[in-house]
This record gives sequence, structure tokens and C-alpha cells, in this order.
Amino acid sequence: MDREASGSPSDVESDCLQLQDDDPSQETIKDKEPALPPDFEWLEELSDEDDGDVGGDLAVAPDIGKKRSYAETARMFKLRRNLDQLDCFHRQKEHDVLKAREKLNLWRQNIESLLEQRDHLESKIEQQKASDNSSVAVFRLRTQHKHLCQKLQSEEELEGHISAELKQQELELSEVEVELGKFSLLRQEVQEEEQLFQVLKTQKAAARLQQERRVNQNLQIKMQQLRNKQAAMVKKEETECQKKIEASQASHKIAAKYLKQTIKRMHQQEAEKEQQKRELLEKRIEAVKSLKSNIAATQESLRVQQSAAKANVQKKEQHQRQLRESLQAQGINSIKQMYQLKQLQEIKQQQEEFQKSQKSKRVEIIEKVHQQDQLMRSKKRNQTMLLKPTDKFQALRRTREKLWYYLDPIPPSAPEERDTTRLREFSDSSSSSSAASDVEDLEENIQQEVDRHSLAEPEFSGLWDQNYKTLFKATSEQMQREVKQEEPEKTSVKLNISAKKVHGKEFKVPFFISKPEVILFKNFEVGQKYKKKIILTNISYTVNHCKLLRVSAQLKDFISINFEPPGSLATGMACDLQVVFQPMINKDLEGEIQFASAVGPFSVPIRCTIKKCNLKVDSQFIDFGSHVVGQTVSRTITLTNKGALATLFSLDTSPCLSPETRDVQMPSQVSAKTCQVTCSQSTASNNYKDAAEIQPKQQSEELSETVQEEQTASEASVTCPEAVPEAYLPSHVNIQTDQSPSDSSDIRLGNVREGEVRPFESIKLEIVFTPTVPGDNKLDFHIKFSDITTTPISIQVRGVAVSIPVWVVEPNIDLKICTFDRLFQDTIVVQSRASTAMKLTFEVCPEMRKHMEILPKTGFIQAQSSFNAQLKFMPRRSLSTDAKKFFDSDTGVLEVPMTVQVADQVQPAHFTVHAVVTSSDLQFDQTEVDFGYCSIYQSVKSSIHLSNISLLPQDFGFVGVPEFIEIKPNDGFGTLLPQETLEIDLIFSAKMAKKYHFQLNCKSGMNRDFLLPCRAVGVHPPLELSHSLVQFGATAVGDHATATVYLTNHHTDRFQSKQPVGKDSMAPAVHRLFSFALPENSDITITPLAGRLLPGERCLVQVIFSPTLLDKEIKEEALHRLHRAKLLREKELERNKHAETQKEIPVEPSKGKKASVNPKNSKMSGDPKTDKLPESPDSANIQPGSEQYEEAKDSLLYSFSRRYREYTIPCFVSDGDPPEEDRQAQPTWSPINTLYMKLQCAAVQPPLVVTSNNGHNIIDFQQVAVGEKAIKKLTVQNISKESLDLRSSVLDTQGPFSLLSALRCIRPGEKHTLILAFSPTLDKKYLEMLEVQSQKMTLEMTLRGEGVVPAVISSHTGGLLDFGYVLEKETTSQVVKLQNDSPLAVGFRVLLASLSPSRPCGGADRVALLLDRYVDSRDQSPVGSQNYSGLSVFSVVPGEGSIAPGQSQDITITFQPDHLSVNYSDKLTIMLKNKSKVCVLDLKGAASLHNMYVSGGDLLTVPIESLLPSLITDQPQLTAESEAVERPSIPLLVTLQANYCAGVITPAVRELQVGCIRSTQSTKKSGEFYWDNMTSLQQHGFTVEPCKGNVEASHKRTITITWTPHSGYKPYEVVQLCVPLAVKGDETNVYRVTLMASVSMCAD
Repeated sequence: MDREASGSPSDVESDCLQLQDDDPSQETIKDKEPALPPDFEWLEELSDEDDGDVGGDLAVAPDIGKKRSYAETARMFKLRRNLDQLDCFHRQKEHDVLKAREKLNLWRQNIESLLEQRDHLESKIEQQKASDNSSVAVFRLRTQHKHLCQKLQSEEELEGHISAELKQQELELSEVEVELGKFSLLRQEVQEEEQLFQVLKTQKAAARLQQERRVNQNLQIKMQQLRNKQAAMVKKEETECQKKIEASQASHKIAAKYLKQTIKRMHQQEAEKEQQKRELLEKRIEAVKSLKSNIAATQESLRVQQSAAKANVQKKEQHQRQLRESLQAQGINSIKQMYQLKQLQEIKQQQEEFQKSQKSKRVEIIEKVHQQDQLMRSKKRNQTMLLKPTDKFQALRRTREKLWYYLDPIPPSAPEERDTTRLREFSDSSSSSSAASDVEDLEENIQQEVDRHSLAEPEFSGLWDQNYKTLFKATSEQMQREVKQEEPEKTSVKLNISAKKVHGKEFKVPFFISKPEVILFKNFEVGQKYKKKIILTNISYTVNHCKLLRVSAQLKDFISINFEPPGSLATGMACDLQVVFQPMINKDLEGEIQFASAVGPFSVPIRCTIKKCNLKVDSQFIDFGSHVVGQTVSRTITLTNKGALATLFSLDTSPCLSPETRDVQMPSQVSAKTCQVTCSQSTASNNYKDAAEIQPKQQSEELSETVQEEQTASEASVTCPEAVPEAYLPSHVNIQTDQSPSDSSDIRLGNVREGEVRPFESIKLEIVFTPTVPGDNKLDFHIKFSDITTTPISIQVRGVAVSIPVWVVEPNIDLKICTFDRLFQDTIVVQSRASTAMKLTFEVCPEMRKHMEILPKTGFIQAQSSFNAQLKFMPRRSLSTDAKKFFDSDTGVLEVPMTVQVADQVQPAHFTVHAVVTSSDLQFDQTEVDFGYCSIYQSVKSSIHLSNISLLPQDFGFVGVPEFIEIKPNDGFGTLLPQETLEIDLIFSAKMAKKYHFQLNCKSGMNRDFLLPCRAVGVHPPLELSHSLVQFGATAVGDHATATVYLTNHHTDRFQSKQPVGKDSMAPAVHRLFSFALPENSDITITPLAGRLLPGERCLVQVIFSPTLLDKEIKEEALHRLHRAKLLREKELERNKHAETQKEIPVEPSKGKKASVNPKNSKMSGDPKTDKLPESPDSANIQPGSEQYEEAKDSLLYSFSRRYREYTIPCFVSDGDPPEEDRQAQPTWSPINTLYMKLQCAAVQPPLVVTSNNGHNIIDFQQVAVGEKAIKKLTVQNISKESLDLRSSVLDTQGPFSLLSALRCIRPGEKHTLILAFSPTLDKKYLEMLEVQSQKMTLEMTLRGEGVVPAVISSHTGGLLDFGYVLEKETTSQVVKLQNDSPLAVGFRVLLASLSPSRPCGGADRVALLLDRYVDSRDQSPVGSQNYSGLSVFSVVPGEGSIAPGQSQDITITFQPDHLSVNYSDKLTIMLKNKSKVCVLDLKGAASLHNMYVSGGDLLTVPIESLLPSLITDQPQLTAESEAVERPSIPLLVTLQANYCAGVITPAVRELQVGCIRSTQSTKKSGEFYWDNMTSLQQHGFTVEPCKGNVEASHKRTITITWTPHSGYKPYEVVQLCVPLAVKGDETNVYRVTLMASVSMCAD
């Protein structure tokens, strides 16, 4: 086996010898190189590449030496292969020899062991023999010895065989060694050639590397140039951007300038608007006062009316009681008698109402009749010829006279007697029946009596001979009175059905829906009774009731309602009613049933349609084609009646009548009636010449009524077909079939020429063509109907007669639809009427010979027989170019005229081949499908479009689909209609990471294959999702569901499958960044949305599904609701307009004038304000938070059923971290690593919804001041059908939020209010979640708020606020401005210490306040002198208030003393509501009797008025000059103290203030002052500047007093001097100023 597998050494030797003999230096090899074996063909390609490389690189060419041929290289490789085979054979032989030697050694050892055993047995046998034992033991030992000898012999034979085999193998090994020795030189030569070949290969690799380096350098240069260009472009863009910024800044400055002007103008406009608002408010207050007085007066009048009504009721009851007692006293059944009287009164009332309605109807009929008369008169003037009256017109005249008789009121005596008799009979027989049924019976009896009387002939001539004016005037006046009486009733009804408010919302739309929405009685018959059941459902948000109001006026005689009021209906409850329709007239009716509810009126429309005819034929054009003379051909048309009304028809060969001339050409009942009325007008025109004129609008109504009468006549004819008048058919049409003029033509009608078409049935009408004369034949006829509303149907018939002896039976051979490259056959039948056999030759035009063939081409047709030929048609693709004039490539229509040449016949037989040629191709919209990169965990879907460009439907199917491809729909099988395009989804699921190249085979039903190449790349992504499909359970809207998914980075440092194929696919693992991309307007939240995973790390991802209502859906619902409300308002407005129009057009027949219209009512009806409806807003105008938006949102929540959506979320995975050079740069994101997660989300209706706060779950307390408490309420409602047990999550006990109300179980439809509080303690924002949990959902509420420390700044920082001097009983004010810099409104209070009940009572502690040098002391609360009147000296406005964010508040402090004092003081504190102080002001002021004052001296008295002694006038005078002063002087002390230090005396300086008070009381606006005795001052060292001067009003002047001691001044000596200071204002006052000066010593 081994020898055969490896080959014999002779074969290897022969190969080597052959290669050795083939010396490359021989001339034969150089001239012609031998062909390479198949396994060395790659060497030829390698040689060609070597040639190209050597030729392209001159630097490597000298190193290669001479060029090696590919034959030499092939010889080298073949030698190496043979030598390797020989070496392998030698090794095999060595192995065989060694194996044989081991086997021989093993066998020899076995033989030696057997010899030893034999010797041992022989010794034992000898021992047994020697011991004379039994023969049994010896026999046993001998037997063993015998077997052992046999075994030894066989082993020796095997040893010889093995030794011989070993010798043979050693011989073969020696032969192989000899052969190896022979090829030693050849082996050395091959080794040298291999070394040379390796050197050549190394040199070529170096040359290629150098070439690649040059290419790389060129590429780097280009990249650098590109970077430089990009940098220049970026710099240019920056320059342009800077210019734009500068321009925008300049424009911003200009805009700011104009903005300031605009703001100023807006402030002015706001001030004007504020003034207008104040005026409007005053007017409204006055209007409210007057309204209150009017309401009081109205209430008083209502009380009077109610008391009067009660008195009337009591009187009536008393009267009935007395009547009952009197009847009982007479022995009469009082209950029965009272009941009968009550019934009689009701019957009389009903009769009166019926008579009123009859009168109004009579008036309407009279108006319409008069309009018809006027119309006939106008037609009479316009017509040139009048038709003569016939018997039909006389009958119509009698019918008109009967109509006037019916309209004539019955003489009063006869009907009253009959009614009284009927009532008496009814009163005697009504004891056992109900009141309602008795009334109905009585009405029926009266109606029968009227009908019976109306059938008799009238006793007088009718309305035409009576005075029409009197009746017309009476009826019109009666109608006007009834209309005026009905107006207040309608007004009251309107008031009762006005809009209602429910839960604070006003509803203006009906809140009941009916099922069905429209009550439809279709195809009714007069005299029949129809019933329908209607269900009314309450769809409002509150308990409602339903009350039947009325039926439309045009339907009340035919419609009856069986309805029992159900009482109060809860939301969603329904009630039913039965509508009974008994038609009396044959016309379409429309109207409505009106109801009233608690929130307003609503109506249900009713539509009743009569039976009508709808007649159609299947074809109005019949073409018989060409037929031989004498042949009979028939065609059939189908006349179908799709309506519910039967009609008579007749076929007429006269020209078809047009709709405009039909009335003239077909004298119908309408024309007869018109002539009748015209003739009657001519005879009786003198009797009503002065009648009222008719308006054009009334003429149109008369025309419509005339059409209705025509319909009534047509219906009567349908009921009795045999009684159809001849007027419905043309006079020149003969009913007998044999006398029809159409019989004279070659085309004639069948036996059925007239008859009846029943509803929803069809009739076959036969048309026969029997050509008698060659040529064209045609017949035009139309089908007439007895129904005058149905237009006659025109039919055109065409046929051609031919007379050749040999003709083609089918002159038009239709091959239908054919496809290219497929064979289609048909038979050509040739008929002969000749008496002899004739030769036929079938000719095909040259253009069609490639595509069409007729077999046989020549033949003989026998006499009076037929001949069949076979037509073969195989259209080629070149048909459009070969036969352009026969084939239309756009439509695919082929029409080929063919000829049959007949011997001895001049005219050949022609026939035409028709076909529609189309392609059978199926076309893909893509030539190749590229799925791209697909993860092995995901599937990729690609959609393709398969189009059938043929005109035939084709079946298709994808066959041989690989297992990793799925085709949808129907697994890739289906049928394509003509010109249809089907979208097919190809789903690719990679099984492993590799490249995929495959083809999809789409096979058509015609066994054609259409291949679609596909390619894809399977990828093993670095990250893996634990679940690629997440299915959420049913989640309520407003709730959320959470799913957990793990994202794992399975790749470690050993491997990483970034690429599917290639050597570089195994790369070291790196960090991975991931990011999920959520779709827009989705209800999905993923946490974390992005992150970073290390190799081997796993990340938990939470997917949250929170279903909500989309903003687009809410806006669409809002628009729908607004549109529905608009339609209802339009319908109501039209109804109101119709009612107003009927009121506004009263008929006044007097003096023949036109009906007058109330101008007031017409003005009201034409008012654009009432007629114009508000336009429906666009969806962009409906903003979230508006009323329409919230109502639509609530409507969607309450009607929400179920919503299912699927999302596919991509997870993008990066190729690694950002580069180390720039960590801020974005890493590369490869699309091949993208993961996908599919989410299936189902949303259901929430059982618990928030009804307050506009339905929002976010409770925002806004900004609340620290220390204050804000409370808000939230209401939830159970909208499910089950009770819900509510419980809540626990809020933070240390947080600011708290739930104050307890939760409980709420039943379906109930509401519960949650009370929440917010009390911030710090200046920061707070946010907390509160969960309200139930069995089916968890309603999350977000509580948020912000604690804010109020920031209020005062314009006065605090301390002393001095008002200065004020005249007594005058005022002065100062303003303190508070600025609120906090973002919320802040409340404040202003407190005065003098008004505080806990103010200090002492006065000694306030002395420091009144000193000249004010010392701030916050611990003291000084309150100085107060007014004698008891009022506070200082007043503050406002005392409290609130400051808006960013606004300021002015606080006015007024000082108003009522007596003279300089000790006025108080303390003012501005405090916020959270007890924090803004500022503390010490108020100080002084009051003076005169406008001039002096201040600045030392205190002489205690600053408390209660401790002051009485005024001392007998004080000793200090100077002699003061004796001359007559008026008492005012003392003033000024102390001066100079400093003596280091021999230098510093002069003492003091200042006095002289001021002038501005006052309205004083006439003098300024004052003056001057010093007396200035000489004595200078003598004592005093200097005063200025010594005199003037002071303007409200100004001060400072007097500086300087004391400089003389040179002889003695230390510690006090210099005292009294000097008068006179001030002159409104009066002159003298201040006695005492100057006391001394020197203080200071240490050196």
C-alpha cells in the first residue's frame, strides 16, 4: 500500500533523469520552451510580473544578471519536487527496514522462550518417569510437549519468512541509496538555483518597497498642500465672520437706539390705556349699580306675578271643588264628568291648533297656486304658438277646480254641528279608554268625514268665480297673528335651551349621539308603514336628560315618535325611541327630530327617499363588422334598471331627443298641464286680474312643485302599467312590431320592443343584421321610458355587407395578449360559396415574415366548403424595428392586414390579425443588493421592488434561497398584476463573521429566471446586548414600565473581531464607547444613553417606556372638535335664518301690492355680526395649555383604547478611545459595530388621570420665600370601571414637601383631591417625586419649588432722617424707595415706634438723640414730642403692601407738627413678612412759629416736654444792650474751647445755622439776619463771618464764630459775652447769643 501510494523509485528516477537531460543551455530549449504542466501555470504569471518589474525598475536590473526563463524556473521546482519525493521514498524504506528488524528480533525472542519451555517440559517428563508416578501425569506432560513443539515449528517458519522479507527491504534500501548517490550533483545544482532564485526575489521585494515609499511621499506632499489650502480657507472664513460680527454690533447699537424710543412710546401708550381702563371701570361700576336696582325691581314684579298665579290656581281648584260637590249632591259621578270635561277641553284645544295649522297651509298653497298662475301667464306671453286644449286639459282643469274647493273653508254651521255630535258620542263612549287614544279616534273620524265630503261635487263654482282677495287677506292676517303669537314661544324655548355650564365649563355642542346618526327611509311606498329603532347615548361629562321637543314641520304629518323620557342619564347611558314613518305623498322628504337636554338642544336628521329609476345599457355602440350578403347575425344589449322604481320602455328608431327639446318633441303630462292652465287663465283672467304679483323666488318654488306633480303622475303609471297614457310615448311610434319602420332596413330590432323593466332587473334586447345589399348599414334608435325624469338612451348600430364568393369567416383575428419569444397559434377559416374548387394563396407582408407564418401557404378550397389554415405568431424583440407601421411600441398594439389571394377572383379576401405584444420580463429596481455589514446577533432588511412590465399577470417565486436569507411576504411567492410593482423585503441574518456573495433566483410562471446578485459582510461586533427584543406589558398612559438590558464587552486582550475577514481581524482589545440614538417623538428613555466599556466589563442599561399623547394627535383632536362645533353652529344659524325668513315675509294681498318685509327683521337677519362665524384656527394656533388643547387632551384620554408601536433603537459602538494626541476629538464610529434593539410597546387607557392643573403631573410651587408656606391642590379621577385603592410613596421627612390629605379607595368616576404643602428653609431649588399607586398603574407626580431669600434694598441705609424746621400745622414729606431685587413678590409692613403698644415710657434715655452731634444708638427707641391733637407727628403711606419682582415701592413719610417744638422724634422700622428687617430709621424734626430760625447752639433745657417748667420771663440780663429790646429774646448758648499745646494755641471755631422756611402762609419769600455789638465781640477775640446777610426760602446760611485768645489771656479763665442776633422774616426775632470761651491744656 505504501509503495503504491508513494510511487516506485524507478518512476522518480526516470523523472529526475529526464530533468537532468533537459539542459537549459541546449539550443532547443532556448528556441522553444516546453509547455508547463497544469500545476505550474502560476509560474508563467510570476514570470510576467518579473518582466514588468525588471523593465520598470532600472536600478534592480543590473543585479539580476541574465534573465531567467519560466521554463528554467519550472524545471528547478520540478527537480526539487522529484528530489523531495526521492528523499521521502528513502526515508520510507529506512522506516520499513527498521520495522522489519524489530519484528524479527521480537519473533526470535519468542522462539527462545518456547525452547526454554520445551526443555523445562522434557526435564519434568524425565522426573516423572524417574519417580514412577502415574501415567496420567506423564501423558499430560507429553501432550503439552507436543503442542509446544508444534507452536515452535510454526514460529520458526514465520521467522524465516520475516528474515526473507527483511533481506528484500534491505536490498531495496540499498538500491535507493545508490540512486541518491547518482543525483548528488543534481541536488547541488538545484540548491544553487534555489539560492539564486531567493536572491532575485529579495531584490524585487526591495525594488517594490522603494517604489511604495516614493508613492507614499507623493501622497504626503499632496495631503500637506490640502491642509495648507484648508487653513487658508478657515482663515478667510474667520475674517469674514469678524466683519459680520462688527456689522451686527453696529446694527445692534442702531436697533438699541430705536428700541429706547419705542419703549418710551409704549410707556406713554400704557399710561393712556391705564387712564381709559379707569374710566371704563367707573362706567362698569355705575352699570352694575343700575343692574342691581333693575334686578331688585324685576324680582319684586316676579313675586307679584307668582302670588297672582297662585291665587288663580287656588280659585280654579276651589271652582273645581265646588263643581265636584254640586255634582255629587245631584247624584252624578263627579270623577267621570270632570274627566270628560277635561278631555273636551283638550280636544277643543287640539282642534283649534289643527285649524290654525290648516289655515297656514291653505295660505301657502294659495301662494303657490297664484305663483303657478303667474308663471303660466308669463309662458303664454313668451310662446309663439299654443297647443290646442284637449280632453286631458279639461280633466286637468277639473282637478284644479277640486283643489280650489278643498282649500275653501267649510261653512261654519255644518262642521260645528258635526263636531258637536262627534264630541257627544265620544263623551258617552270614552269611559273605558285612555285620553290619547280617544283623541286619535276623534281626529280620524273628523278626517274621514272631511275626505268623504271632499269627494262630492261642490255646490258652488269655486275660487275662480269668487272674490279671491277677501280669502287671501283673511288668511294672511290670520297667519301674521299666529306668527306673532309663536314668536314669544320660540324665544322662551331659545332661553330654555341656552348653553349650560357644567363644572365651570360652558358646553355649546349636543352631548347626545344617535345610532344610527341619520334616520334613513329609502325607497318608501305611499301607504306603507316603516319603523326604525334609534338609540340615544349620553356622551357628556355629567348627568343629563333627554326630552322630545318636536319634529320638523314638513315631516310632522308622516312621522310619529314613540318615546318615553328615561329621566336622568349618566355618562355613557343610552335610551331608545321608535320612529314610525307612514308616507302619504310620493316625494323626497328631509327633516329632523329635535330634542332638549340639560346642556342644550340637539337634533337627529331624517331622510326619506322615494323610489326612482336608474336605467343603463351595457353598450351604446354596436359594430357587426363585415358580413356576406344573406347572412344573419344578431347582437344582444342588456337594459338594466338599478333603481327601485319600475318603468315602461319602448324602442324608437326616430332621432334621439335632447334634454332641451324633449318637452316640445315629446308631449308629456307637463306640457299638457301647462296648456290646461294657460287656457283656464285665458277664460278666467277677468276674475283675478288684481291679484298680488309673485316674486322670482316664488316662481322657482312653483317650478319645483310642478316637477313633483310630474313625478306623482309617473309613479301612478308605474303602479298601473296598463293605464299609462299615450302622452308618455311619442305619437309617431307604433306599438305593433310588424309595422315598425326599422323593418325596412338590413338592421332590425328583435321581437322585444317594449315592456316593463322591474326594479333591479335587466332585459335582453336583440338586434339582428341581415345584409341584403353590399355596403354600409347603420341604424340609430333610442329607448324611451314612461318615467319622464329618465332621459332616453341613444343606441348606434353599424354593419358592413360584402358579396365576395370566398371570404374569411373571421375578418378580425384577435390573438389577445402575446409575449415576446413565445409561439401563439390560431386557425384561419376560409369559406367558399363558389361552385368549383379554387386555389388559395396566403400572403404575409415582408415586414412580418420573421414573426408570423401561415401553414400551408397554398391550398385548394372545395366548392361550398371551408378551408382551415394555421397561423403561427412568434414575436421577436426586433418587432418594433421590423414592422414600425404595424406595431406601436408605446402601447404594444399590433394590427397586421393579411391577404388571401384567390384564383380567378379579382378582389382578394382580407383579414386583419390583432394582437397586443408585451414583454414577459420581471424587473428589479436594483442591479445588486448590498446588505452592508451585518452583526451576527442582528438581521438586516433591504427592500427591493419587483415590477411586472408585462400586460399579463405573472406568478413568481424565489427558489433555492440560502438559509441565511428570509423573503417576505409569502416566503417570496406571489402573483404580479400587469404593470404592478411589489415591494419585497429581504432579511439577511449572518451566521458567522465572513463575506457573503450569493445570487437570488426569481423564477416566473413562464419558466424564466431572473437573477439578483447580493453581497454582505458578517461582523462579530465587539459589544453584545443581552436582549435584542424587549416586550413591554400593557402600560397606561402617564405610567411607565422599565426593562433591564445588559451591554457586555466580551472581547479580552487575546482577540477582538473588528473585521470579519483578513489577517488584521484579531487585534488587541481596547476600550469601547457606546451611544444609543432614540427616535423623535418617542416614549422611550434609555439610561445611560452613552458610556464607555472596558474589555470584559458589563454595563446595566435601563429602558423606560412612558406612553404619552403626542402633541400632533392632541391638536388634530382639537381641530376636529372645533370643526364639529362650527358645523353645529352653522346648522343652528341656518335654522334660525330659515325661521326668521318665514317671519319676515308676511303676505299682504290687499290692493295687489307686493308682500312687504319688516325692515327691522331684515336688518337683523343681514347683520354680518350675527351671520359671520369664527374661522376654525389652524393647528399652529392651538398652543399647549389653551382651553381647546386641554379639552382635546381629556377627550383623547377618556376615549383612549389601545396603541401598539414598535421601535428599533440603534446602539453605535466606537472603534476605540479618542487619539492620545487630542483627547477632545471624537473617536471613530464604525457602522459595522452598530447594535440594534427592538422594542414592542403597548399603551392602554389610564385608570387614574389628573383632572386639575390642566392635566399636568408637575406641581410647581414656583418661588416661595424662605420661612413661608405654600399649599396647592391636585385632583385625580378614576376613569376605569373598577374601584382603585390609592396609596402613596413616602416623602422626605426632612424635606420641604408634605402631603396633608389622606388617600382612600375611589369608585369608578369618583374624584379625590390631594393637598400638598411646600415650606422651604434654605435658599435653593427643591425637587421630589411623589408616586400615587393603584392596582393597575403608578401615577408619578413631580413636586418642585424654589426657596428664595427676599432681597429688598432701601434707598436709605438707616440711621437719622432729619426733616429740619417746619412751620407749625404745615407738612413736609420725604420718600424712602424700596427696590425688590428678588425674583418673587415680597410683602412688607411699616412700623412706627410711637404707634407700638410696647414702646418705652422713659425720657432720660432719649437725650442723646436730640444733641447737636447725633450718636447712632440701635439699642434705644426714642419717641419725642407728640401732637396735642393725639395724631402721630409722623405718618407713613402705605403702611403695608407687596412689591413685584424687579419693581420698586415708594414709602412717603410725612412730618406734620401742630405746635412749636424742637424735640419731635420717632423710630420707623420696615419689616418683611418673614420678620426680617429692611432698615430702621430715626425720624427727627422741629417746628417753628416764624419762617426764620437759628440752630446749632448748645442745649439749655431737658428735651422732654413733660419735664419742662413754665416759661421764665424775669431772668437777669447779661448785657446792657439787651435792655433796649422791647420783645422777649430767645436765649442761645454757644461754647467755644481752644487748645493749647506746645506753646501754640489753636483757635476755637463753632457754626450756627440760619434758615428760612418756605411756606404758603407767609407772603415774604426770603429773610435776613444781622449781629449787633460787633465791637465788643472783637475786643474779646471773637470773630463772626458773616455779620449779616440774606437767606432765600428753603435755604440755610452758616455763621462761623471763631475765638482766638489774646496775648494776655490767663489760663483757665472763661470769657463770656452776650450778643444779640436779629433775624427778620415775616416777623423780626432777636436771639440772645451767649458766647462762652475757654482754653484747654494738652500734654506735650
